[in-house]
Amino acid sequence: MAQINAGNVGRLREAWVYHMKPADGSGGTRLVTTETVPLVVGDTMFVSTPYGRVVALDSATGKEKWNVTLPDNERPAVRGVAYWAGGKGARPSVIVGTRQGRVLSFDAATGKLAADFGTSGFIDLKTADVMPTGMDKPYVLAATPFVYKDLIITGGGSPDQAAALGPLGDVRAWDVRTGKLVWQFHTVPRPGEVGNDTWGGESWKNRAGANVWGYFSADPARGILYMPVGAPNNDRMGIDRPGDNLFGSSIVAVNAATGKYIWHFQVTHHDIWDWDAAPAPMLFDVKKDGRVIPALGTVNKNSLLFILDRRTGKPIHGVEERPAPPSNVPGEITSPTQPWPVKPEPLAQTSLSRDNLYKDTPEHKAWCEALVDDNNMKLGATPYQPIMLDQYTVNLPGTQGGVNYYGGAFDPRLGLFVVNVNNLAQPMRMVKMPDGSYANSGPLAGTRRFWNPENHLPCGPTPWGQLVAVNVNTGEIAWRSTLGVTDILPEGKQATGRPGLGGAITTASGLTFVGATDDARFRAFETATGKEVWTYRLRGSASATPVTYQGGDGRQYVAVMATGGGQVGAALTTDELVVFSLAR
Repeated sequence: MAQINAGNVGRLREAWVYHMKPADGSGGTRLVTTETVPLVVGDTMFVSTPYGRVVALDSATGKEKWNVTLPDNERPAVRGVAYWAGGKGARPSVIVGTRQGRVLSFDAATGKLAADFGTSGFIDLKTADVMPTGMDKPYVLAATPFVYKDLIITGGGSPDQAAALGPLGDVRAWDVRTGKLVWQFHTVPRPGEVGNDTWGGESWKNRAGANVWGYFSADPARGILYMPVGAPNNDRMGIDRPGDNLFGSSIVAVNAATGKYIWHFQVTHHDIWDWDAAPAPMLFDVKKDGRVIPALGTVNKNSLLFILDRRTGKPIHGVEERPAPPSNVPGEITSPTQPWPVKPEPLAQTSLSRDNLYKDTPEHKAWCEALVDDNNMKLGATPYQPIMLDQYTVNLPGTQGGVNYYGGAFDPRLGLFVVNVNNLAQPMRMVKMPDGSYANSGPLAGTRRFWNPENHLPCGPTPWGQLVAVNVNTGEIAWRSTLGVTDILPEGKQATGRPGLGGAITTASGLTFVGATDDARFRAFETATGKEVWTYRLRGSASATPVTYQGGDGRQYVAVMATGGGQVGAALTTDELVVFSLAR
């Protein structure tokens, strides 16, 4: 829709607010953050809440049409629900994944469980074949289930930083009507399968991790499913898994109907940095040398955007294998090279040194220098600096990214891929444990960002948050805009950018909407230029990707979860879904 544009965006007002926390206290007494993206179909908005409920709302008014509490005190997967339009006599349904590893199907009109789906409306993803180390291990469905035609496609597996061996990250497809298994893809290849030779010895066996915990995407015209696979466990240490470890940290293309392998592209070899490949590959066309190339863009936490031919996986603007430093941890054999796109340049900062530590206020400059010196930190000149043994190692980007699960947005008229990035590092340190193994451990290791924990002022170079646009036809950066302000700094020094979580969307009228930042602002930018044209102060930071839609009344709305909280440490202040429209 194009009702909201650069000329009138200043007239946006809150149209309605939905409070997710049940008034009767049934969802618990404490506030809970959420990264949920509302799903709008027709005049109905479907929302999964962190309080164990799924609700259907009138998209123009916020009035509840139905609500349902998930059985057995389960919690929905953190980022939303899926929708199946029905057919052949079957009614439309809302597909909900849970943090306990189940998939439920609800009648979209009534909220009642679909009795013919699985066992009384649900399927249990914890089957014996993906639980090789015992059914008692946790199995998490972090990704929103993906509906392709009459299939429900699920990722899932062990939680982040769980044991190296355990629940498998296999991708599976289920019949949307019955819940029966249709196909299964081994994200860690078995003997005889493509990629098994990238695992030394039998290190592939029962390997946890290497799961899709972000978003799938698909090309219906070609029948291809694109799977962004995360790092294998343990994602900070790979002594027990020599080799490049396919399909860890890779984009894998398969036949969406059968799960048959087509191609792969690994974005990080032998991933020991938790770089993953979580965002949904973005599909678009590239115009180059007089041709129109069906393409996809994939960007991960290390902030490198690879633009590939989505039919073959071949790079369009070039990829180079560049030397990467070795590890000093005994037995850790890192890849001698890592892939870098020739174009575009890295979207976030990828080098940290004493020279580019924060310097803009003398007090924080001194604090950061003391942090580095007092802890003998090694500052990484490359994102592929391995975690050092007995020494804190600080790389840019950190494990937050770069770019996290939310990925970017695309404006097809302008040919611009737009994404918000973090320039936020995180200290790591490898330590030998009493049992002889090695682990990321220490008072600063993986427990806090590279910042002052008292005020959340990062120690790396500004901008700490940025909105970036890439011309996909040329691979060049079109523009960069600072994203976020630091309110506690002196006037004139506040335009630092801020870390964030949650993505951007583009509109047909040429606007880009984005929340994400921990400064509790919701913003609109001109997509063509990167000029900030509207800013709104929320009651909680929007750690989620917004949506825009046409309500049943014909008006355009923009909605975003704005609870605060989340992985960048924003204050957790509300339970609000906030919806905007133009003032009448």
